[in-house]
Amino acid sequence: MVSRTVVRRGLRLVALAAALVVLLAGLVAGTHHVKFTGAPEDWAKSTGNDALWLGHMWVDGRKSEADVDDLAVRLSRTGIKDLYVHTGPFNPDGTLDLEPQTQVFTTAARRHGLRVSAWLGQAVDGILDLDDPATRTNILTGVQRTMALGFDGIHYNFEPIGDGDAEFLDLLERTRAHTKLLSTSTPQIEPYPGMRLAARVTISHDKYWSPGYFSEVVERVDQVAIMTYDSFMPAESLYGGHVVRQAERALDLVPQDKLLLIGAPAYHDHAFAWSDASESVATAARAARLALSAHGRRDRYGLALYVDFAATEQDWHEYTEQWFRPALQVW
Repeated sequence: MVSRTVVRRGLRLVALAAALVVLLAGLVAGTHHVKFTGAPEDWAKSTGNDALWLGHMWVDGRKSEADVDDLAVRLSRTGIKDLYVHTGPFNPDGTLDLEPQTQVFTTAARRHGLRVSAWLGQAVDGILDLDDPATRTNILTGVQRTMALGFDGIHYNFEPIGDGDAEFLDLLERTRAHTKLLSTSTPQIEPYPGMRLAARVTISHDKYWSPGYFSEVVERVDQVAIMTYDSFMPAESLYGGHVVRQAERALDLVPQDKLLLIGAPAYHDHAFAWSDASESVATAARAARLALSAHGRRDRYGLALYVDFAATEQDWHEYTEQWFRPALQVW
């Protein structure tokens, strides 16, 4: 029978652990809030190396050549250089069903000088098994078929990929034989030591990658886009500080000759209601500028907007006013 003394000690330990969690959460929140203060430098803005994720309707016939013409006009007034158009998803065995209209889109995009990568991926949590060599071989066959349709590159987005996943690194290396331009979306980088394991225990998969694994992925691609949204931050200043921290870490880890993109949430159906208020293109843009201001000038650095079909005119206005040609703002 457990004594009362043992029970009391156990309760004290639980209370102490809870207090430590609250304290650490408070420290992180305070740090994020401070990081999102101050004014970015005037030069910290778009260098014309931004990106935009495009939905599947561009390759399945729902969008016409006239729509591509209109898209080109809109993009001509921005710093967006790369388009990631949704061309997947892969089937559970890694095979790929391509839309018959795909080449109509790539031909129209090329006519306007747009650089388009095929956005390929799938959920890997019990659906697609990247650990299976046959699956990875099927994926590479799909990549070959995709590139034959006129794309300029491949953009991978597999979720979730755990920290240290060697099979994903193998896939990146083998994809190199089929494309000159390779990019990937990534989870967020572990903001502070211990947070990756804490998040993994809470949600049963890696929300964050360690800096070491993030660097290994970066070595194998030309462009990396960090999905800094869905942060669960309940306030604008906390989300802004979170993006500053993500950009700070990435600026130290991504070599100058590779393109680093900071994901910006141009959508409005977050899993939590508070995120629709706290996460915005404007906040991500200002955070990206603050991080760049502290780091120093860098050309291959940009904002990546997610996603075209959910973006509102307000999102485009925030991109223009806060990133492409930012005016003096008082926050």
